[in-house]
Amino acid sequence: MQPTPFPARGYTRESIFNAMQAMRARDVQWHAGRVFSLVFDAGADAREIAQHAYDLFFAENGLNPTAFPSLRQFETDVVAMVASLLGSDGSIVGNMTSGGTESILMAVQAARDYCRIFRSEISVPEIILPVTAHPAFDKAAHYFNLKVVKTPVTAEYKADVNAVRDALTPNTILIVGSAPQYAHGVVDPIPELAHIAREKNILLHVDACVGGMMLPFVRQLGYTIPDFDFRVPGVTSLSVDLHKYGYAAKGASVILYRTRELRRAMMYATTEWPGGIYASPTMLGTRPGGAIAAAWAVLHYLGADGYLHIADVVMKTVEVLRAGVAQIGDVRILGQPDMSVLALASDTLDIYQVGDELTARGWHLDRQQFPPSLHLTVHYGHAARVELFLRDLQDAVRAAKKASAQKFANRAIIAVAQNAARILPAPWLSRVTQRAASRLAGGATGGGRSAAMYGMMGALPNRGDLRELVLDLVEGFTTPPSDK
Repeated sequence: MQPTPFPARGYTRESIFNAMQAMRARDVQWHAGRVFSLVFDAGADAREIAQHAYDLFFAENGLNPTAFPSLRQFETDVVAMVASLLGSDGSIVGNMTSGGTESILMAVQAARDYCRIFRSEISVPEIILPVTAHPAFDKAAHYFNLKVVKTPVTAEYKADVNAVRDALTPNTILIVGSAPQYAHGVVDPIPELAHIAREKNILLHVDACVGGMMLPFVRQLGYTIPDFDFRVPGVTSLSVDLHKYGYAAKGASVILYRTRELRRAMMYATTEWPGGIYASPTMLGTRPGGAIAAAWAVLHYLGADGYLHIADVVMKTVEVLRAGVAQIGDVRILGQPDMSVLALASDTLDIYQVGDELTARGWHLDRQQFPPSLHLTVHYGHAARVELFLRDLQDAVRAAKKASAQKFANRAIIAVAQNAARILPAPWLSRVTQRAASRLAGGATGGGRSAAMYGMMGALPNRGDLRELVLDLVEGFTTPPSDK
């Protein structure tokens, strides 16, 4: 198969959009409320508001706020509105970013550069991450040359405060907590982590990318929500995504700081370029105006009462889901989630097999590990589908209990990987597992079955082999197939 050539002449409008719709037909069907990740939907009206606002400013660029004062005002307003939900007394400052990863990158980079000024004796800065912290923190440490110190979590999947304290060294510059952590939906003990941070004069970042636009309203509904935001002394920065439970268009997050000095450490400026003075508050240069405008529009359209209503619907959906899972048996929810992010596991079945059965019935759930589980992020769009999901989950559990040719094939593949790990030299093992994964990858990326692939990955003795395998898969997503 040859790479796609550059078109010799332009296509018609009709042919372009027909081709795009045909390709889109292969995507997961999130409009039907069957996708438990990636997309957050507050209904047709909110979508239309976001789309129209995005279209109005789709060409504008937030790089130069003097050229587009409208975008500057939108961003200033959005930051202030979000901060007001999260314990601001008017002094909290911040900026919009393109998403949770960029917000986290900025928080880590700001911590590093802040400590270069105020703790200049540190040559190799360290950040403490509970093992459930988002991988974007590992990415940030990789980019910014920081040492990561991982700490365990408790049986309830919360950051282990004693382990964090034990991990402190004179080089620690940042502790991270989550509200909630993505894998299991539980909020870390932020007040306890903040106490350590204040005691040792260390920065504390709260990753509220998932919960920042949900937890304040869940608390208003009367649910018990642990303290997690700027009301907690010692929290120095906080990230919150607007394109998750804020239901804004993709490409919208906010990074907040307790002090101007800390935010200033995030910013970049150079004054010696022949093209003029260049400065940017966050990592991106070009900043899509549409995402900034759409966030402003959706926040104003829904308002506090709209978000409260949505949170109520979502939490009632979660209650139905919890009750249904308890009745089904053989599957259970891990830990005690604080909002609407859940993980399904099983002590009696291969949960990945259950996931494959749900995929065959048209549902999209992410697979997780340590322990094996299925991930559900419940949003407003799931309310009308929760009973259907529970019926299909019941059927999926029944199907996973039955012996099948697919089960025996999965076990055979895993057994081969385990035996190969015992007898093959490392380079050979790497090639074998990579080839096997390429054959099985359809289960993880499309409508196929993934239980065998996840089982094989779990059988690998060397996590470095797994990393190379995953990188091969990622590389292959956007590399044209060879015609050899």
